[in-house]
Amino acid sequence: MKNKIICLIVLWIGLNLSACTSTPRKPYDYRSYLKHMPTSILVLPPVNQSLEVMAPYMYLSIVTRPLAEKGYYVYPVAVIDALMKENGVTSPAEMHQIPLNKIKEIIDPDAILYMTIKKWGTKYMVIDSQTTIHISARLIDTNSGKTLWQSEKQLIKSANDNANNIAEMLISALINQVLSNFFDPSIDVARKLNQVMYYNGFNGLLIGEHHPLFKESQKKCSEQMKGAYQ
Repeated sequence: MKNKIICLIVLWIGLNLSACTSTPRKPYDYRSYLKHMPTSILVLPPVNQSLEVMAPYMYLSIVTRPLAEKGYYVYPVAVIDALMKENGVTSPAEMHQIPLNKIKEIIDPDAILYMTIKKWGTKYMVIDSQTTIHISARLIDTNSGKTLWQSEKQLIKSANDNANNIAEMLISALINQVLSNFFDPSIDVARKLNQVMYYNGFNGLLIGEHHPLFKESQKKCSEQMKGAYQ
């Protein structure tokens, strides 16, 4: 028995030491991104796999801000959507099938952001409600066709995250169901997801040319790539 206890202690110490000395994750591989650094981005309406019909246009209304704040010129989404529809391309799925060279020829963006909405909406339960937003995105270089960056994030927000007891949960659920007639919580959750997806310093979008920290960011990222992907 004594020997078994000693062995267990040694094993526990070994596991903890290995956890403390584990190799950190590599940063996102930005080598293609750095090589084909875009100045302008065309955002296409997202393909919608959720049950919310209006999800693509609700998301379009908030997705350009993080791109602009990161230092990119973003083509006006309403103008691009109208242009596509005037030329007989009416659905996001059809827009995503347009050849890159055709978009390059007509609009001339440096890169295109393709997005898919996998989940969008709020599910109401007896004493709770959960809002789920699940988005995938790919940034494609229009000259080479290479994927510069891609990400997929899901965020679930419960109405009772701050509730301490059943009474508070019931009151919170009642309030949220009433407010849902006037305010859609999906937009707020989608904005928080954008923070995680686009502003994330580990695997988010790189800072663009129009940002004051562009040169500093490029130098730092290049050094990271050399250290991580030699």
